[in-house]
Amino acid sequence: MDPNSKTMLTLAYYQQDICWENPEANYAKVAAAFDTAIRTAATAPDVLVVPETFNTGFGDNMAALAEEPHGTTWRFAAETARRHDALFVGTWTVREQGRVYNRLHWVRPDGSGGWYDKGHTFRMSSEVSQVARGTSKEVFEWRGWRIRPAVCYDLRFPKWLRNTWNGHRLDYDLMLVCANWPGSRYEAWSTLLKARAIENEAYVAGVNRCGTDSTGIPYTGDSCVVDYKGHLLSQCAHEKEEVRFAVLDFAKQQAFREHWTFYLDADE
Repeated sequence: MDPNSKTMLTLAYYQQDICWENPEANYAKVAAAFDTAIRTAATAPDVLVVPETFNTGFGDNMAALAEEPHGTTWRFAAETARRHDALFVGTWTVREQGRVYNRLHWVRPDGSGGWYDKGHTFRMSSEVSQVARGTSKEVFEWRGWRIRPAVCYDLRFPKWLRNTWNGHRLDYDLMLVCANWPGSRYEAWSTLLKARAIENEAYVAGVNRCGTDSTGIPYTGDSCVVDYKGHLLSQCAHEKEEVRFAVLDFAKQQAFREHWTFYLDADE
């Protein structure tokens, strides 16, 4: 980390009840939720995070609802990032070169940004037939923090998310996971978030939706932020739509990593 950069990072994350296949309604919900929460927050956020496919929901029409790169949802994300001087992170489907991707985007206040295409499409749903798998792992930097993006089903694959020691530092400090993870698999969600944090000595933020989708599948949310020891720093209420905040301390993480060098014995 650049010694002149911030050592603290504040996340604001929205456990959203997604309006089914209604982007305009979801833009309005997200904007209002962050505006209201940030207005009374003790600390201005550096990062805003929303669930997977926050603009439409995760369903059988994701390919039909896919946008062109830098389309309407990108413009909404850029405006939200600009208004709050914070990075906006979320996924929506994008059509590019004849393929559809479930693409996690990070959008900066100046309108620039990048993306990661979901590496593991969910084979127990129609996503696997609609959406192409991404093939590249990504790490990007924001305000001195190195961030690894992941999407929902990716969370089950530790090798894909391995924080690799490259001779003088680990690849990333924070993992951001945007998800539509059903409530029936809550135990897996909460356990895997902690496992990925512990094994990678990284902060992990898992941002999930709540409510019920059009097929009747219930989502309990249980969005949370976990530290590098697997301890909960912040958690949304079960089944409640809300914005929560978490403050991450880089210096404490670094001290822990320097003392507990588990990564030096990691298997390939």
